[in-house]
Amino acid sequence: MQTILHRSFKTVKALLPRPVTNLARNTITAFLTPIMFSHHSGHFRSSFSMKALDKSGRALPWYTFPCIDLLTRRDFKTKRVLEFGGGQSSIWWGGQASQVVSFEGNKAWFDYIKQQMPGNVELHHVRDENAAVCVSDVEGILAARGHHQFDIIVIDGLWRSELIPLCLGLLATDGVIICDNSEGYGFREGFDKSGMQRVDFYGYASGAIMRTCTSLFFRTSSFVFDNTNRLETNGFN
Repeated sequence: MQTILHRSFKTVKALLPRPVTNLARNTITAFLTPIMFSHHSGHFRSSFSMKALDKSGRALPWYTFPCIDLLTRRDFKTKRVLEFGGGQSSIWWGGQASQVVSFEGNKAWFDYIKQQMPGNVELHHVRDENAAVCVSDVEGILAARGHHQFDIIVIDGLWRSELIPLCLGLLATDGVIICDNSEGYGFREGFDKSGMQRVDFYGYASGAIMRTCTSLFFRTSSFVFDNTNRLETNGFN
């Protein structure tokens, strides 16, 4: 697409005065860039589908696009994921990682998405009427299933800040905790004394009109920021 545009504009540029071609170039850039971004990122398709999708209709996490772009360039094939808040992200992680354990508090939503999960996604419903009950349910299920450590932990639902102490104890030494909508929910205060580092990915998310933030909390040994764990790919291709 870019090559065709460049060739076409080169022909026009040779025929018209510079002020005219500059105006044409600037106008085309101003209007075409957001359209191309919306198409390639899946934002356009997600807006009409009311779910997070890439341009081909495949599930995406509802994180900001800058964060997704980093994650799509990393290899998770041998990694285990713990997720709080199930949905499109559970499907996406199921295609990236070896195992996903996901918890959802909304029973109607749980019933809706459970049939859509890949075989390597273990989806559980927990009570969420208060933080203590929710955390207790999570701890009980993890213990019963023999789950003790995870490489990636995603906090995107349930009692977010109250889950942080549990997540810190379950995270592998070189793992990462992904917190969506991290501009709120007490995430930053919750991690203040954890000794974790943080990278914020501000930007737009699928089908959303306002910018938000997805943050990664990690130790210096995190495999996500190890350049040997890198895929030569682009999430918007």
